[in-house]
Amino acid sequence: MTTLSVTTWSLEQTSPTDLRPAAVPEGDVRVVRSEVPSPEFSRFLYASVGGDIRWTDRLSWSYARWQEHLERPGVETWVAYDRGTPAGYVELEAQDEGVVEILYFGLLPAFRGRRIGGHLLSYGVARAWDLADRRPGVKPTTRVWLHTCSKDGEHALDNYLRRGFRLFDTKVEDEPDVATPGPWPEAYSA
Repeated sequence: MTTLSVTTWSLEQTSPTDLRPAAVPEGDVRVVRSEVPSPEFSRFLYASVGGDIRWTDRLSWSYARWQEHLERPGVETWVAYDRGTPAGYVELEAQDEGVVEILYFGLLPAFRGRRIGGHLLSYGVARAWDLADRRPGVKPTTRVWLHTCSKDGEHALDNYLRRGFRLFDTKVEDEPDVATPGPWPEAYSA
């Protein structure tokens, strides 16, 4: 089995004033919270956004596992739509002591490079900072954090830095070099 050297960067914001929002893209781009837990929709987003960058950790999840995750207090999915078509998403998870992690963030390949990503990230980070306003029992946010890696899109790290995130940890590890799963096997072979 071949391996791939992967660099993982962990980043954080510790105040809502750290956020440096991106400009709103032109056109009919909206970000909407997916309020009804839907394993089918969430798996579609996960597989479609992460298919060409080797997101594999959730592919084996059962329907019940997806449902359980999505129904947890403090888990939210925000979806960007371009003219009514899902373009990408950001998934938030409230953790202990006012910490919110951005678990997943990204765009479907056809929507990358259109300035939607900066806007979606800005919107998602703002929703991480005000998550307690929508979720009774969740402590007010004191820190928003995430990690990204060298397998993610070529502009991912720079987008996080431009939005005001600060690097707090870097790790380099070898991982198995798995085939790109795509939403279907031949999706990215062309």
